[in-house]
Amino acid sequence: MKRIFVAGLVCSTALFTGAQAAETETQNAALHDVIIVTEQQNRETMQLSISPDGAPLMGMDATLLAARTPGGARIGNGALSGQMQYRGLFGERLNLRVDGQAFASGGPNLMDPVFHYAPAPLVDVVVIDRGVSPVSAGPGLAGGANARFKRLAYGTDDTPRFGYDVSVSGGSANDATASGGIAGMATQKWRVNVLGALEEGNDTKFDAGTVAGSGFHRGVFGVSAAHRLAAGELRLDARRQNTEPSGTPPFPMDIQYFDTDFARFGYSRQIGQWMVDAHLFNTDVTHLMDNHSLRPDPVSSKFRASYADARTEGGDVTLSLSALGGDLSFGVDQVEMTHHVTITNPNNAAFKVTPFPHIELQRLGGFAQWQGPFSGRLANWQGQLGARFDRHDYQAGQATAEGVMAGPVNLANGFNAADRQGDAQTLDLVARFWTAPINGLSWRASLARKEKMPGYIQRFGWLPITASGGLADGNIYVGDLTLDKETALIAEFGVDITTPRSYLRPTVYVRQIDDYIQGTAVAASETLIINVATMNGDTSPLKWGNVDARLTGFDLDMGYDLAGPLRLDAVVNYVRGKRRDSADNLYRIAPPNATVSLTWEAPLWSAGIEARLVAEQDKISTSNEELRTDAYQLVNLYADRELRDNLRLHVGVENLFDTDYRDHLSGINRNGFGDVAVGARVPGAGRGLFVRFSVAR
Repeated sequence: MKRIFVAGLVCSTALFTGAQAAETETQNAALHDVIIVTEQQNRETMQLSISPDGAPLMGMDATLLAARTPGGARIGNGALSGQMQYRGLFGERLNLRVDGQAFASGGPNLMDPVFHYAPAPLVDVVVIDRGVSPVSAGPGLAGGANARFKRLAYGTDDTPRFGYDVSVSGGSANDATASGGIAGMATQKWRVNVLGALEEGNDTKFDAGTVAGSGFHRGVFGVSAAHRLAAGELRLDARRQNTEPSGTPPFPMDIQYFDTDFARFGYSRQIGQWMVDAHLFNTDVTHLMDNHSLRPDPVSSKFRASYADARTEGGDVTLSLSALGGDLSFGVDQVEMTHHVTITNPNNAAFKVTPFPHIELQRLGGFAQWQGPFSGRLANWQGQLGARFDRHDYQAGQATAEGVMAGPVNLANGFNAADRQGDAQTLDLVARFWTAPINGLSWRASLARKEKMPGYIQRFGWLPITASGGLADGNIYVGDLTLDKETALIAEFGVDITTPRSYLRPTVYVRQIDDYIQGTAVAASETLIINVATMNGDTSPLKWGNVDARLTGFDLDMGYDLAGPLRLDAVVNYVRGKRRDSADNLYRIAPPNATVSLTWEAPLWSAGIEARLVAEQDKISTSNEELRTDAYQLVNLYADRELRDNLRLHVGVENLFDTDYRDHLSGINRNGFGDVAVGARVPGAGRGLFVRFSVAR
């Protein structure tokens, strides 16, 4: 008999965090899963919370936090390259932000997915849009998340107040260290803080050896400031992130550097009944990856060094006021993203290929959104109603194929002769409803229509290579200029049940997606593509294509206060992805899983045990040659102690029994060094101890 999961025990260390984060999110508790740490859980709104300073987190990636929530999972492509999956969807389908800012990643393989730019020592809270993102947060096919940074709050008077929030941690699974945080001063009229983080680690160890080429190094520094004037509030957030040589075994190349600059300027002012909130923002990424610095040298003709850059710039304005018994807002936003990638051979100056040449993506959008309580017979209900319309323009430059064989040259010529520009429109509609709690019972439901444009890799990838937008599966992909946009119809229903000693939040959902984009078999008639792919090592390449899909599932979180200081908590996830146009499953879907914890909470310390239970995944995509994975179970131990005011110690052991396991969402190894065979799924970390000190004022 197949077992989906086994009963187990876990730690759920909800400890503490700044009051500012909890205060900000309370008003939208029905709409978000809020990864905040508060001293006491709010049993009415059920804002479940975790943060890097108060939660189990051996790794450096914010996706490790998001994966601990209902619907969440992590695609493990390296210590700094993990992606968030939410209810079966991931990548650009999710509306992901870092400190409120959305932007284009620099690498065509998503070596720097959005949360690559959210180092754990700087993250105060991760807010997950529950089910679907509101139209005010921007476009996106599914839900979304915002990893918000720590920052010093305004003071209560004109006397400058010094504050800080820093942490230092280390882990034995990869000899990793991480340190960072913020420090600054504030009054009631101004605030300013500097921020910084430094993280580095060696190769990850597992039961049978090491995952070679998995070490990493990342540094961040920046500033956050704001000033209240009679003319309004001005805000500035700026930072620089340097990722130095870091291994990514599931990819054909490793990171040599990401040099990334962020700048965001904000302004807000109350004008009569209207609140005006505006931003200007810019992100600039430069990137180098190669296939020889951190792994065995290939033959001379196969040396590769790829240079990539991406820029995101734009702005938005939102006007809001109290109207129709609630809050009414209107907004416009404009974003321009550019991408360019050049592949070189350091041993051959004549070799130059631009698989993604001077791509420009522009979007101009507007939205209207109302949120508030209803009246009359629906007086116990509240809702959020929104509509968003966006116009998209896209184009690509001339492809270059120099110093290569005739096949790629002919493909480049065909691409250059094609129509490489176009425009389209997307329409998003969202209706969300929930009741105020009555005797601890609150109902909620959501209906949405969401659309998403094809990504630039999927549309403009003329050369058959392994650039896959982060799938890291070893397959070769080629794009399609004729791809249609994805259109999703979404419905979900849930209930929140709370008592003084327990909570239960189950949700069921269905997402029906027309023109879902995933890899499909290249037609036998496209012999040139097949020949070039074969030359690159894949005789059955995939072409990005539109299929019809359906995702159904349920997730829940629950907890119960046992006798004394014991607390039991659990998160359960199940998602099923199927194609509607063929008898096949969707590709790269997380298997059923559960996390269960038992925590002892004393006034100054807590300790717990956690079980992570993951089922086998045999509902796989045969058309994408996906491999099944076995079930596994992990046990972790955690404890924390308040040493003195504002100083806390966290310790733990993850993977207590040193289990050798392969997560279904982990990538396929491409690095010939170490103890993992090329073509095998990258294993999870073995037994590891970690320790973290955190202090805040």
